[in-house]
Amino acid sequence: MTMGMNETPSASRTHIGFFGRRNTGKSSLLNAVAGQDLAIVSELKGTTTDPVSKAMELLPLGPVVIIDTPGIDDEGVLGEERVRRTKRVMNRIDAAVLVTEAGSPPCGAEEELAALFREKGIPCLAARNKCDLLNGPPPLCGDDEIFVSARAGTNISLLKERIAAMVPSGDGERIVGDLVSPLDFVVLVVPIDKAAPKGRLILPQQQTIRDLLEAGAIAVTVKEYELKYTLENLGRKPRMVITDSQVFARVSADTPRDIPLTSFSILFARYKGFLDSAVKGVKRLDSIGSGDRVLVCEGCTHHRQCDDIGTVKIPRWIKEYTGGAPDFVFTSGADFPSDLSPYKLVIHCGGCMLNGREMRFREKCAADQNVPMTNYGILIAFMQGILKRSLSLFPYILEELED
Repeated sequence: MTMGMNETPSASRTHIGFFGRRNTGKSSLLNAVAGQDLAIVSELKGTTTDPVSKAMELLPLGPVVIIDTPGIDDEGVLGEERVRRTKRVMNRIDAAVLVTEAGSPPCGAEEELAALFREKGIPCLAARNKCDLLNGPPPLCGDDEIFVSARAGTNISLLKERIAAMVPSGDGERIVGDLVSPLDFVVLVVPIDKAAPKGRLILPQQQTIRDLLEAGAIAVTVKEYELKYTLENLGRKPRMVITDSQVFARVSADTPRDIPLTSFSILFARYKGFLDSAVKGVKRLDSIGSGDRVLVCEGCTHHRQCDDIGTVKIPRWIKEYTGGAPDFVFTSGADFPSDLSPYKLVIHCGGCMLNGREMRFREKCAADQNVPMTNYGILIAFMQGILKRSLSLFPYILEELED
């Protein structure tokens, strides 16, 4: 998806999924909530064949991603695949709307969905659609259910309010803003090489700069070979240096020891909620040998350059560090294996294109299967012997590292 200059990134939006059986009016209700025709509507069962996502503004909630899903009761070989994809959507949503038909008792598929939402800790609201077909006025709404009609527009505004009330505000989650004070200088090192996107900064760099500005700090952005000159002529010691992990070694050498140093990738590991486990997981690298399978995951599907960090640089650096020849497997986007048992280590990108729930799901998958998981920045700092230094901003993590 191409993102406009003023749009909120999808990973920072609240994700809301519409679920239910075929022909309960999920797509019609989604269109009514959105106030526009986002999903194809038909009387035929199984019109929605794949999860469909749309980024939009939903008042009073704000920027959201709404996801329309195939019917949970789909049938046949293709139907089973659609159901599997529907269940996979649960790993990245913040709230669920379970669409049922008013006047019809819950079926087994709907009860299964409700149980899955409870198991995953996903707030869920049951929307009893087609209430205009009932005799008399719609019943009163309960705490976890609401009677609506997509066709007649009944209780649509109330449904929006109820959805907004389900979603935590997310206040307090910061990339770096909680680590600085107003008017602090922060130097960001951003390589501009053949792997850098033409004409723009990558999303983690953009979001970090924005977070610094919101905190009242002063962001000074330089290329790696300009860092030493900048620090010598800045006129005051910066609060920290934040670097792209690919140039960690050079930046560490050019940054005085009394200036805290970290990377965008490490900051995003904290922002997405898996810094602790990623630091613990990186220790597995010391036992990786030839033939061991290592899974390298990226959350996006960007065009890979000839010296791509995930598929080229990291495997090369790991081979040099271990002296062996591990077997590397690569995934990208939503393609994350449910069975991680074949792998000795999972290495993930910073996850800037994935929301926190998706990253926590992946972390839990690895933990449940006893497979260590780390990320690019932590792995690179570890291999270059500067992991402790790169975590100096997080003393509690350093204490765990010593254990």
